[in-house]
Parts: sequence; C-alpha cells; structure tokens
Amino acid sequence: MRPSERHAAILEIVDEHRHVSVDFLAQRFGASRETIRRDLTRLARDGRLRKYHGGAARSGALTEDAFSTRIHEFAREKRAVGRRAAALFGAGDSLFIDTGTTTLAFAQELAGTSGMTIITNSVSITQRLARGPGRNRVFLIGGEYRAEASENLGPLAVAQVAQFNAHHAVITVGAIGLNGLQDYALEEAEIARAMIARATRVTVVADASKLGRCALFPVCGLERIACLVVSAAPEGPLATKLAELGVEVIVAEAAPPSGSADRSQAASTGASTGKSQKLANRIDRDE
Repeated sequence: MRPSERHAAILEIVDEHRHVSVDFLAQRFGASRETIRRDLTRLARDGRLRKYHGGAARSGALTEDAFSTRIHEFAREKRAVGRRAAALFGAGDSLFIDTGTTTLAFAQELAGTSGMTIITNSVSITQRLARGPGRNRVFLIGGEYRAEASENLGPLAVAQVAQFNAHHAVITVGAIGLNGLQDYALEEAEIARAMIARATRVTVVADASKLGRCALFPVCGLERIACLVVSAAPEGPLATKLAELGVEVIVAEAAPPSGSADRSQAASTGASTGKSQKLANRIDRDE
C-alpha cells in the first residue's frame, strides 16, 4: 500500500473510532510502529488529526464519548495512573474526588486505605470506597442525579461542595493544554472548579490522550496544579510550561498488553470489534 493510500485509510479509521492506537494501526497495515508514527506526524502537521503519545484522535473535536464508552478506553493506563496516584495519599488526608473514568480507577485503588475523609459527587466512587476493605469517612455530594455517569451535578451540588474544606482535590478533566485544564461538560467543569477552590493542593489524574487537547469549558490554569499523574510524559511546550510552573509530573506507565483481551483493548480504544473488522475487510477489498 502506498503511503497516500495508508494515510487515507488511517483517517477513515480515526474518523469512525474517534481515536486509535499506534499498535492497532501497525498491526492493521503490517507496518512498523515507527512508520505509523511518521504517518501520524505527517497527518497531524497537516491538521487532519491530533497526535498524542501512543495514538491519534480526530482533530478539533470538542465533545467526548459517553461515560460507558470511555470507561473501556485506555483502561490499562487508567488503572496504572489510579494505582500510582493512590500511593500519594494516606490516613489523615481529606480529598475531594470528582467524577470521571480515571478517578473511578483511582478510587478502586484507594479503597484499601483507611483513615481518610473523602468528598465526592460520584455515586460509583462512593460505592467502591464503601465496599473496599478500607475504613474511611465518605461524604456524597447531592444534587441532580445523572445516571449516565452516576454523578450528582448542578447548583445544589456546587453549593454543597462549598460547605467543605479539604487538603486535596483529585481531579480528572477532558483536556490539558497550555491554557490549563478544560472539560467538555459545563456542569462537570463547575464541580471541578468548586472542589479546586476549597482544596489546598490539586492533583490531576489523566491518561496521556488528554495532553494537548482543547475543550469548551475552562477549569483552572496550570499554575493551580501541584501534581500531575499521567500515563506518559508531556512533550514540547506543555512539558516546558509545567516545568516552569514547578508542577510535579509523575509518569505511571502501564504494563505492556499480554493475552488476547489486552491486545484487543490496545487495538481499538472504545470501538467495537465488529466495526473494526467490517472496515478492515472493506479496505482489503479496496486494495
């Protein structure tokens, strides 16, 4: 396959799946990871997609997938980030935790620790902490319940956050860029802002696909972050800016995939296997 044909096929796959890994593309096209990275670099330079560590996404998307889809995307990376972030906290700490797929992984790892006070707007996080072996004091923020992400939002939730002070706010967001933290949903951004305003120290947990993204609603500037726990190191101007601001960056690398289930996860970040195979067969016929 000529590079131009491969580029067109890559764009079609990214357009369908929203984002896709280097490993999947290398396997699909029988090319080396270095070749795929060069392809993605070229397409990103032309503004046709957005490249991030380990993969690529649609260019300029200002929305994100449903929570039920995102929870399966970059699952190994989120578990690694959650495990590393949980090690930063212990007995006597008080934490705000907002709703997100990465903070859910964080809460799962935190559930074995005792002696903490946790304030969250996530019903799922509350349940995971309550069912874990640790013994902690947990406050569930009320408000308008949104079943899609099992969270409470709205003015009542924001007002209740303001009734607490905490040592830490552990936040996950949709985008991390030079302009700061951003999110795709206004009400979720409002909760994050409220938690940050009532916390002494802010820790951000994210998989590397969030780096370099832009979203609609600002959360806070980079200068408010004390620690960023992420699945791959930031690069370029973002890395420089974080260093200048003294943000502690902790890289929590996920173990390489092993077994067919992990290979399937690496192959497609949130897309169905059936759709991938259907598209692959169509490309084969076109060749």
